[in-house]
Amino acid sequence: MTTIDALLTAARARLDRPDPQRAAALVADGAILVDTRPGWQRAEEGEIPGVLVIERNHLEWRLDPSSDARIPEAVDHDVTWILFCSEGYSSSLAAASLQDLGLHNATDLDGGYQAWKKEFGPA
Repeated sequence: MTTIDALLTAARARLDRPDPQRAAALVADGAILVDTRPGWQRAEEGEIPGVLVIERNHLEWRLDPSSDARIPEAVDHDVTWILFCSEGYSSSLAAASLQDLGLHNATDLDGGYQAWKKEFGPA
């Protein structure tokens, strides 16, 4: 048996979590920024223009290149996916789940949308 804190710590131990500045540089180099927040949260908090939106409950099916439900960007296991949620908790667990599927470049934005907004301002 484990706790959510232990699960989160284990997930983050294997992720190279970029801050907003480094994430923006990675996106400029071809990484894909993915907003995993539900619609109500995006509406309440704001959005980052131009990012890919895939809510958490669909994520693995959409990004696994072997899935029949994959999106066109899920071309192989080498794509760099940078996930984010509101503060960077559920996105860490989601990125670890993607790594379990073999998407070895999956990670999440340290601090989530709130850190991005603090760094770059509201959209």
